[in-house]
Amino acid sequence: MIERSASSVVWAGCAVVAGGLAAVSDLTPHRVWGVAAALGYGAAALLAGRPRVAAGAALLGAVAVPLVLLVATGLGQSEVAVVERSGALLTATGVPYAPEPDGLADYNPYLPGMALLGVLPGDPRWWTGAVFAVSVAAVRPSAGPAGRVAACPLVALPLAVGGVDLPVAGLVCLGLALAGRGRAGWAGLALGVAATLKWTAWPALPVAVALLAGAGAGAGRGAGRWTGGGSGRDVGRRVRSRAWVRCAAVAVGVAGAGVVPVALGDPGAFHEHVVAFPLGLTGTESPAASPFPGRLLAAYVPGGAVVAGVLLAGSALFIAASLLVRPPRTVPAAARRLALGLTLAIAFMPASRFGYLVVPFVLLTCLRETPCTVRSSSPTTSRPGRAASRRS
Repeated sequence: MIERSASSVVWAGCAVVAGGLAAVSDLTPHRVWGVAAALGYGAAALLAGRPRVAAGAALLGAVAVPLVLLVATGLGQSEVAVVERSGALLTATGVPYAPEPDGLADYNPYLPGMALLGVLPGDPRWWTGAVFAVSVAAVRPSAGPAGRVAACPLVALPLAVGGVDLPVAGLVCLGLALAGRGRAGWAGLALGVAATLKWTAWPALPVAVALLAGAGAGAGRGAGRWTGGGSGRDVGRRVRSRAWVRCAAVAVGVAGAGVVPVALGDPGAFHEHVVAFPLGLTGTESPAASPFPGRLLAAYVPGGAVVAGVLLAGSALFIAASLLVRPPRTVPAAARRLALGLTLAIAFMPASRFGYLVVPFVLLTCLRETPCTVRSSSPTTSRPGRAASRRS
């Protein structure tokens, strides 16, 4: 009874949030989503005694119905048009950036991989949602937890209206989960693909490397106990070096293959769109203007942009130092460290928006109970019983 009451309160709270957005937003896609989602969440609150049915009602009202309506009517956030236009440019010229952008609609602040989602047939929302759904399903095979994450307003809204941070969030979660399983190469592949979409995926690589090194240290010490010959410290060093080097090499290789050729194809356009525009160094102001500290400093304090930059750099150095001094040894610990770093970056960037918080939210919810099973690939370290029998 208590669990049912708690679920009912949560779903009712989601309904209030959705209804409030519909009432105050001046964006038609957000109003459409708010009305449909409020009805879905309201139904979920009434059906809270049947958790799966309630989650299904929430997903129907907050994701499926508004997504179909908005795609059918051609309505969506500006990101949808940006991805579609960049895909057309990539197909026509090989570079997804307009050489001489005239206004806000001509800018594409995303990395080249995002344009591929605009090349694929249909509305880009189908593909951004598919990448997110497949990645989260691989991390959380159970439909219940994955469905509840997707039904949350912070995730359901961009799924329907067209936020482009969800595929990044999904791939980063998948990369950390694979690193925790000791699948270093596959983790590097997932993180490398994410790094071709947006800059926000890049901090995940050093966290995954630290996770593999830190967890591998424990595996190495265990290996030393079982092998009996040689130093456990030496075995641990070999385990760590193989895993994190493989992850880093694959991720850097994939990201480089996806970004560098396009950047070299038109360096000026790449810098204008991907570097200068997000940093506010062009004549066109970014629409990412949520009232975070970095934005407020840059807008209202003399020299505030410099102060925000110093705070941003300081946050990055703090997270980097923490990875060196105390690397995470579990997937949830790595997720928390990355979520903290991304939240600090979102807070101190001169151009930022509340929607970016979906990435740390997905990290914390999808990976909070993910086990870490990093172990050596050596037969003698992965099968202690066999090693013991050989010694006997």
